[in-house]
Amino acid sequence: MRCYVVGGAVRDALLGLPVKDRDWVVVGSSPEDMLARGFRPVGKDFPVFLHPQTQEEYALARTERKSGKGYAGFVCHASPEVTLEEDLLRRDLTINAIARDEDGRLIDPYGGVGDLEARVFRHVSPAFAEDPLRILRVARFAARFTDFGTAPETLALMRSMVAAGEVDHLVAERVWQEFARGLMEERPSRMIRALRECGALAHILPEVDRLFGVPQPAKHHPEIDTGEHVMMVIDHAAATRQPLAVRWACLMHDLGKGDTPADILPHHYGHEQASARRAREVSTRLKAPSECRDLAEMVAREHGIFGQAAVLRPETMVKVMERCDALRRPERFTLALDAAACDYHGRGGGPRPDWAPRASWLGALDAVRGIDAGAI
Repeated sequence: MRCYVVGGAVRDALLGLPVKDRDWVVVGSSPEDMLARGFRPVGKDFPVFLHPQTQEEYALARTERKSGKGYAGFVCHASPEVTLEEDLLRRDLTINAIARDEDGRLIDPYGGVGDLEARVFRHVSPAFAEDPLRILRVARFAARFTDFGTAPETLALMRSMVAAGEVDHLVAERVWQEFARGLMEERPSRMIRALRECGALAHILPEVDRLFGVPQPAKHHPEIDTGEHVMMVIDHAAATRQPLAVRWACLMHDLGKGDTPADILPHHYGHEQASARRAREVSTRLKAPSECRDLAEMVAREHGIFGQAAVLRPETMVKVMERCDALRRPERFTLALDAAACDYHGRGGGPRPDWAPRASWLGALDAVRGIDAGAI
């Protein structure tokens, strides 16, 4: 029985990044042997165990064989005869196919160390094409490792997977999981761009994909392109460390501009209602959590009027706050304002001053809450 640290823990240590969790591969063992040593089984689809003291995951070395469509269509084989090299061969990228033994020695049969140094995402083997979830993983890694690029042959393989219809078999829960993780990375726009470059975005999130190339008035949007604007907004949300619900709302806030008739471009009259409808449709389709869905719909519907606080009558501000349920949900209303501030800052033309409407809305909310409390 030989144990090796594998995957992200080895990769991140070599990059000088903090290592949060360690995963282990066990070679030369069986489920019965692991149980006899006190390990606790947790894997459903293949043998994974928790160490009795450290609670770290130990997986028996295994191979995989494609048996159907999508990311779940695999037959796994784990036995004491499976080698470390065979286990590493089934992994997605070379940078994730590096192992370290218990003496600290690196085992790197597929050139992952060299690709880390070159800052390249490269698939380990043609078996990459058997799992469409790997396209989303590469895109998520692009958002995390912002100085990495995708090897041309890997990008070509991803494009061929999209053309073969593999991404159409992804289930909503897994798509949401990868999107949510990617949005929380350093530069989430790189995830969207990576998906768009290989053609997957048009299948997974067509409502966002079609925003690219849609013009906006240069007076308000020096960047012109709606898709580029949305990329700037989600990156500003990341730079200001916004929570997931705000980042999702930022991604969804202008979807209605993809519905604007061509004859009135670059104007988008009344796009907020269309955006709200689209935001709810997309959130429902991907089974986003209710707090993400509801905030996205609210921000899409209200972000235009949020910016007009300086010219609104007090009665109108009260109606908006009532519509947003701000008295009962002040924390959510504040998150909506944070998303609207990201929309304001996520534009071309350089840095902008602070978004003044935020203070106006919060002041109005405090005033209304004070009046409401006095009435009671």
